[in-house]
Amino acid sequence: MKLKIFKRQFLPSGAFRSILIFLSVMGPGIITANIDNDAGGITTYSVAGASYGYTLLWTLIPITVALIVVQEICARMGVVTGKGLADLIRENYGVRATFYIMIALLIADFGNTMAEFSGVAASLEIFSVSKYISIPLSAAFVWFLVVKGTYRRVEKIFLVASMFYITYIISGFLAEPDWSGVAKMTFVPTFHLDASFLVVFMGVVGTTITPWMQFYLQSSVVEKGIRVEEYKHSRLDVIIGGFMTDIVAFFIIVACGAVLYKHHISVETAADAALALGPLAGRYASELFAFGLFNASLFSASILPLATAYYVCEGFGWEAGVNKKFREAPQFYSLFTFLIVVGALVVLIPGFPLIRVMLLTQVVNGMILPFVLMFMLSLVNNKEIMGEFVNSRTFNVVSWVTVVTLILLTVAMLITSFLGH
Repeated sequence: MKLKIFKRQFLPSGAFRSILIFLSVMGPGIITANIDNDAGGITTYSVAGASYGYTLLWTLIPITVALIVVQEICARMGVVTGKGLADLIRENYGVRATFYIMIALLIADFGNTMAEFSGVAASLEIFSVSKYISIPLSAAFVWFLVVKGTYRRVEKIFLVASMFYITYIISGFLAEPDWSGVAKMTFVPTFHLDASFLVVFMGVVGTTITPWMQFYLQSSVVEKGIRVEEYKHSRLDVIIGGFMTDIVAFFIIVACGAVLYKHHISVETAADAALALGPLAGRYASELFAFGLFNASLFSASILPLATAYYVCEGFGWEAGVNKKFREAPQFYSLFTFLIVVGALVVLIPGFPLIRVMLLTQVVNGMILPFVLMFMLSLVNNKEIMGEFVNSRTFNVVSWVTVVTLILLTVAMLITSFLGH
């Protein structure tokens, strides 16, 4: 009764129903975008702030646009076709192309999964928890969450995890930055031609859009059963997710720029940044930063293997989905279990060259991203597949500019990686 009174007094006709529809479809866009701020992403933004202060804040504006454009295409294809991206690539470009893409993504995501468990270990070691305790417990939690849960339950937990990124926003304020300098650097592009700046610049851009994100988003939209008439609400979910993830990135750079750059403290990982913030910005800023790293790493350690299991099974025509039982989708759950168990165990090996593995996965991601983006644009402009939901001319221009820019930056990043290593 109170809800009906609120609707009549404060909401225009149709607005209440629209809000309910949005709440029902909300999730895939917000979750997928926030996973972008994983251990590797947080490390990249921390290094950017510590090395160059607020200089790279302006990049987050075009990055947000690029992220929303690419993610919206995947959400739209999922809603219209009812099929995952791997499904569509296999059906339209054959098993051979799908096979090579799946193998490359599987290698990259295995390395990324190890990186996420490494982030879990590093963040909790700040709170004096041994990695031999934190990693097995985290791996068990992730496995039970997905294998024993339903899509609806898992999605709710992931949405709650997305909210914990607010710790980075609080850390940004606790660092007491020069807000006038922050505002200037956000809207006035600054660029340097020295090699180290270019590497960090490409890292900030490159960490935003990765191949697996597109597969996971589209698979999530399909499994959630979002219909064409709910498309505009799904698009809003993507837009909100894009803004959320880059607002978090903004405050990570601000926090590290305000404290570490100001005191000429260099860092190599997000855990280094969390530790360094303590003596300068206070214990709360440091602990919030470390907790944010733990949340992001555990969150991504749940999603990455899940995304991999989704698109590999879709690509080969196997049953997939969190709503299915183990006996109904044995390949899906077996692959998910393998990535969790082996990824966690490898991080526990003393002296394992994790940094080299992370570099390799970055290179593989960079090599496969242009192909995935071009497949996406070809599919979304196919009227036989998308009907009236193909890209408009304006959206195609924005999409191709985004794709070409990402490809050029990816190529530059790969060249830099090979030359540097």
